[in-house]
Amino acid sequence: MGDPFPAAGTELTHLLVVSDAEASRRWYEEVLGASVHRSYGGTSVVLSLLGQWLLLVTGGEPTADKPTVTFAPPPDADLVSAEMIFGVADCRTVYDELQGRGAEFLTPPVEYPWEIRAFFR
Repeated sequence: MGDPFPAAGTELTHLLVVSDAEASRRWYEEVLGASVHRSYGGTSVVLSLLGQWLLLVTGGEPTADKPTVTFAPPPDADLVSAEMIFGVADCRTVYDELQGRGAEFLTPPVEYPWEIRAFFR
């Protein structure tokens, strides 16, 4: 088994569901001084802010790793939608460790061509 979670090198990405990725990007850049790391076709943008990653997305339908969950921006400015993402070296090992600690995952880890993911509540 690998290092216990969180192991050295573990990264944390903050995900926010927004109604307008471009307007949100501009606000985080101009108001908070974030820098753009990458943009994806107007639907999402990755920012670096205070040594942390911030991912702004415009939402989407359920996927294999969150089969009953749809990402949607808050319907009201007074409601908040946020998610924390932990980047780990071995998703399956951390899944087992965190599940053992009581984390409730939506599914076991799901493998995509670009990464392995597992969402927990």
